[in-house]
Amino acid sequence: MKLQKKRRHYPLLSLFIALVFALTMYSSKAQAQIIGNLEADIPFQFHAGNTELPPGKYVIHILDNSDLTIMEISSADGKMSALFDVREAEANSTPARDELIFNKYGNRYFLAKLFDESNADGSAVIESR
Repeated sequence: MKLQKKRRHYPLLSLFIALVFALTMYSSKAQAQIIGNLEADIPFQFHAGNTELPPGKYVIHILDNSDLTIMEISSADGKMSALFDVREAEANSTPARDELIFNKYGNRYFLAKLFDESNADGSAVIESR
């Protein structure tokens, strides 16, 4: 009579390793958005989210504790501000300097994308009504 060794399968261990690998890959991508402040001098009236803002100097940053999905734009003098939702975006090429990209519909400008200098990963503004 032959003795057979019983093979033990560890499906839960395999699943756990696959899950850890997947989360590691995802988390590095999820963090690749605007870090710190972007400063801009915008020479025209524009919309950020649902708010219309006049020409002027602005500071833009991720809202604290927003899990990277809400940004705030504030006038340099602090008198005006607006919040807007964002998602991940990737530039066609790595920008040489900070970039704000606007969409123009008729005679209205809408903030569309933001990129940090030397970083192709940025933020796209989720379109408002």
